[in-house]
Amino acid sequence: MLVTTTHSIEGKKIVRYLGVMTGESIIGANIFKDFFASITDIVGGRSASYEKVLREAKENALRELKDNARALGANAVIGIDLDYETIGSNGSMLMVSASGTAVVYED
Repeated sequence: MLVTTTHSIEGKKIVRYLGVMTGESIIGANIFKDFFASITDIVGGRSASYEKVLREAKENALRELKDNARALGANAVIGIDLDYETIGSNGSMLMVSASGTAVVYED
């Protein structure tokens, strides 16, 4: 399954547009990650634990997006947009939403 942020596929002809597809992933960050991330914020640097959670949420959302498109007979999703939000009363949940247009292309 080809996925791209562009609205066309260079050198390929899109023969069918199957509609807008989405995939979402919501992942909670635990108290230990929050604690160590706050220390990282104080002393500077990157928070590897949060980066890992963010990467996992993005991969899950894209996998769901591709699965939904594949179920309709698509062989690509174009114009992909990724959105990131924190949700929950204390922002302890991370939501990643992926959307794009499912298409069928030919060589």
